[in-house]
Amino acid sequence: MVVRRRQSIPDQTVRSSELTPEKEGELSLAAPKLGLVLSILAMFLVPFFYFLFVRYRMEIEIHLRLSILVCVAISLCGFVASALLIPVAARYLLRRNLFGHDLNKRGTPQGATKVPEALGIVTGIVFLVVAVSVQLAVSFLQYNLTADSDWLVEYNAALACICFMILLGFVDDVLDVPWSVKLVLPLFAALPLVMAYAGHTSIVIPKHLVPFVGQSVLDLGWIYKVYMIMLVVFCTNSINIHAGINGLEVGQTVVISVAILIFNLIQIGASTDPDYKKAHVFSIYIMLPLLTTSLGLLAFNWYPSSIFVGDTYTYFAGMAMAVVGILGHFSETLLLFFLPQVLNFLYSCPQLFGIVPCPRHRLPRFDPQTGLLIGSSDMNLVNLFLRLFGQCTEKSLCIRLLIFQAFSCLLCFGLRSILAGWYK
Repeated sequence: MVVRRRQSIPDQTVRSSELTPEKEGELSLAAPKLGLVLSILAMFLVPFFYFLFVRYRMEIEIHLRLSILVCVAISLCGFVASALLIPVAARYLLRRNLFGHDLNKRGTPQGATKVPEALGIVTGIVFLVVAVSVQLAVSFLQYNLTADSDWLVEYNAALACICFMILLGFVDDVLDVPWSVKLVLPLFAALPLVMAYAGHTSIVIPKHLVPFVGQSVLDLGWIYKVYMIMLVVFCTNSINIHAGINGLEVGQTVVISVAILIFNLIQIGASTDPDYKKAHVFSIYIMLPLLTTSLGLLAFNWYPSSIFVGDTYTYFAGMAMAVVGILGHFSETLLLFFLPQVLNFLYSCPQLFGIVPCPRHRLPRFDPQTGLLIGSSDMNLVNLFLRLFGQCTEKSLCIRLLIFQAFSCLLCFGLRSILAGWYK
């Protein structure tokens, strides 16, 4: 976790070209954990390609498979770009006094080190470049993003929402926006999505409730768009408040992104509805760039973190997953993937809404003698895990929370399999 130290840099600030070698060498990032992220990438690509080329070999059309492969190739370039640009951007951010100290390492030399902050801005920019490149490439293949396509409008609206959220997140990192304002920001960022949304506003009623409702499909009209906005607000803020230890923000995004991508392929292969397939292909075009650029960020943010991602990343990652859930028409499944974030939000409500005193940083206590984290009385999953399962290192705690995230995603797949044909 970060405690910010920002100072204005008036006239006496030297220009970057005038920095001495000593000042330029002030930042020395640890080597990125490329072995870790490449292992994660390989573990994802194996089932992804299995579903794409083996399990649904006949069900997924050749032109559709080609467009997905193009997206994979461009997204991998995004991973490389993120890994290369983060060290460069970190030096510039540190020169502008945009840094923090790791509160979970107080009392140790690492706790006194200046850690560059808001590096999510790099991932966000690379993501946008990759997503636009995917759009151009797929349009060239003339699949489903042609000039007269409704999907092109919605795709651009999704990118506009994400771009808006990157900007607002970076403003928050620089200005320390109050929590009450943070809740409102996604409302404005969601406006392009709401205006461009051309899909249905109806929901399928569970079979067992049809006799009570009187119909199997219920059109919600404007209420559905209110639901869309609420989902955006929740997703963007839920990643932000389920945080506080090295690697957790990016790690949970990676796990959810992998689950969404596997889910997309399963739905594409199992469906015969062209529009339904397009909805999940759209999701892949957004989620693959998010996954690969996030892995480039995780290489530097995994414990011990040499950079902080900032609210820029948590906002943009949450918005990206919200738009694919809405435009891909699987918002219910998305909320199941977000089960830890839902539980964390519900558990945090008394503090978030001022019923219980809420400190600025709801962090565990760090014991410099043992190097272990001890759960505080603050109401979030990070502290709850420490109170339930005992004190542990920061790295172990992050791994436990990510295992819980992965288990929640597997539970979602299991529930869908069990309830298919019975619930709806």
